[in-house]
Amino acid sequence: MSFVKYLAVLPFLGILVGVPLLNQVQPLVMGMPLILAWIVLWVVLTAVIMAIVYRFDPANRDSGEPRV
Repeated sequence: MSFVKYLAVLPFLGILVGVPLLNQVQPLVMGMPLILAWIVLWVVLTAVIMAIVYRFDPANRDSGEPRV
């Protein structure tokens, strides 16, 4: 498995590890409790990471012949 596919594990770890560690109301980040800001951050980062994985995955390259 290439390094790019290991990026897909980061959102899982960000939520799995970060949520229990940051489960507190204070401080507020942009008016949201810290835990909510953390989850929103990982939702956005997940989209970016998955776009990177899709872009660099060799299975998504156009080879000229249809895949079955």
